[in-house]
Amino acid sequence: MINFRYTRATDVGDAVRQIAAEPKAKFIAGGTNILDLMKYEVEQPTQLIDISHLPLRIIEEVPSGGLRIGALVPNSDLAYHPLIEARYPILSSAILAGASQQLRNMASTGGNLMQRTRCFYFYDTVTPCNKREPGSGCSAIEGINRINAILGTSEACIATHPSDMCVALAALEATVHVIGPSGERAIPFADFHRLPGGTPEIDTNLAPDEIIMAVELPPQGFASHYSYLKIRDRLSYAFALVSAAAALELDGGRIAEARLALGGVAHKPWRRVEAEAALRGEVPDRAAFAKAADILLRGSCGFAHNGFKIGLAHRVIERTLMQAAHGTPQIQAIKKIR
Repeated sequence: MINFRYTRATDVGDAVRQIAAEPKAKFIAGGTNILDLMKYEVEQPTQLIDISHLPLRIIEEVPSGGLRIGALVPNSDLAYHPLIEARYPILSSAILAGASQQLRNMASTGGNLMQRTRCFYFYDTVTPCNKREPGSGCSAIEGINRINAILGTSEACIATHPSDMCVALAALEATVHVIGPSGERAIPFADFHRLPGGTPEIDTNLAPDEIIMAVELPPQGFASHYSYLKIRDRLSYAFALVSAAAALELDGGRIAEARLALGGVAHKPWRRVEAEAALRGEVPDRAAFAKAADILLRGSCGFAHNGFKIGLAHRVIERTLMQAAHGTPQIQAIKKIR
């Protein structure tokens, strides 16, 4: 591990001042991702700014009827919070499908949003990787790409975003509140993460000198008809090959509102509002769900080892929507049968 300077932020303003003053500095809270990246020398910050003592651990109701989740709320606290379990159970389900209990105790809400890809070549510093070293090439395209993306890819990168929690937040249409030297701003969740394009080294639209303050959930939590389904190689401590968050509002036997997001298939949680629009007014049956899956997966493209993900994703979408429609969200993770 490289040498670095360790400092502790005394308040949010101090954290912003410190990160703005040192371009190669990084924030650390739970450290569940940044420390691994430093050990592999993928990240080589000159300074670690400890923000774990900032007052950002509160979950509170907001006047709009939604909830505001502080950026430092641990994943385990969030998953088991009574208001989350009662009003946004899809978020609780997604969090509990990820990592291990020990890691969830340490990982923070804001840190989860900032997770970096688990692409093999990103961690292997002896191979070219545009995300790690812009302009060097993407080894995954011609390499072992079983876990890589099938949607939103570019010639520069086919990495996927690893978070389970973010898939649920995308389906819920959360908002990310951030602050920097220019003041506070709110970023719709759909605009927070980026597709790789020609700059895959940039994961999010958070400015380098900004810090995440909170994630805000809207009033509608789809507490009755929801499901989070994660397909992975083993049932414990594995990232998704494909995951889906589905949330429905039913009225008179038809779908009044629908939300659908995929994980494990793109550089960001994958949504298409056209797929959700196609479900509105429809009877919640397999034909309607298959049509939505076709729309959501439009333009998908497999590579040498991950073409199976396209058919797998189609089945995951249908199954997750069916579970949501029938109010059977308890199936959270399924081991992929080889």
